[in-house]
Amino acid sequence: GPNRKRCREDEMLLGTVLDEGERGFIIDTRSAQAAKQARMTGGGTEPKSSYPQWKRLHRPLERGRPLQESFVKLVEACNDASINMDRWLSRLESSRWLSHVKAALSTACLAAQCMDREEASVLVHGAEGTDTTLLVTALAQVILDPSCRTLGGFQGLLEREWIEAGHPFHLRCARSAYSHARLKQEAPLFLLFLDCVWQLSRQFPFSLEFSERLLLTLFDNAYASAYGTFLGNNEKERCLCKVKESTHSLWAWLNQPGEEKKYLNPLYSHNALVIWPSVEPQSIQLWQGLFFRWIRSSQYLDEAWAEIQRLVEGN
Repeated sequence: GPNRKRCREDEMLLGTVLDEGERGFIIDTRSAQAAKQARMTGGGTEPKSSYPQWKRLHRPLERGRPLQESFVKLVEACNDASINMDRWLSRLESSRWLSHVKAALSTACLAAQCMDREEASVLVHGAEGTDTTLLVTALAQVILDPSCRTLGGFQGLLEREWIEAGHPFHLRCARSAYSHARLKQEAPLFLLFLDCVWQLSRQFPFSLEFSERLLLTLFDNAYASAYGTFLGNNEKERCLCKVKESTHSLWAWLNQPGEEKKYLNPLYSHNALVIWPSVEPQSIQLWQGLFFRWIRSSQYLDEAWAEIQRLVEGN
């Protein structure tokens, strides 16, 4: 707040994370300006002198209306069959969606580098802790941990980092990009995460056990689902509504032997190494499998994947 009050309990908590001589990084997904403005309403940031072993790094990520508008602009451009090449490229750029993908991947890489190369502890901080915070922590784990790149491990990651950690799916995924209504709390944070994972799968085609089809299925179920996995905004709501007792789990369906193989990557080969993605603008591509799925048939791509799977199983 404006009086720069201290919180001794918070200082003690962060102090116990580090041994003497160790250091940590606080990655703040708000801009320095936003953190400064928050002081006027009793928030902001704590005095640096109270956390001598921690270094704060600001890496601003959009999480609200600007991200939703970016998503809507991109979908509208993708569905406009009348535009020429120059107009298409202009609308793609003005949507800024790929810039959001790049920013999310860059911040996740920073967190991963702090842990892997600096051997430091990392605290990721966001405005509410249930949006961009989860985006960064989940992506960093996919980059660092090969177990999170397996089908079962990725499901566990989503359950832990998004569902149990309280990402408000009911508010953020209330309507699709095709809706004319613009609800204040809407924002495609989870879609942005899935897009970033798709970028990783494209740059490292052998390192993820699951295929694009799983990511598309997760996107669909976040917005409209026959299962209860993404219902509600937090664990408290799900408990009060008895979601687990009253609905079926998406994971139970996906993990059936007959279903599971549909979502596996036939090219997968276990990679114990960290996968460092390129975040150069030339390396970030539009996720055509999602954004063009309603205007372009995936028949030939599906047939190609089926042939690859047949050849792999034949060997």
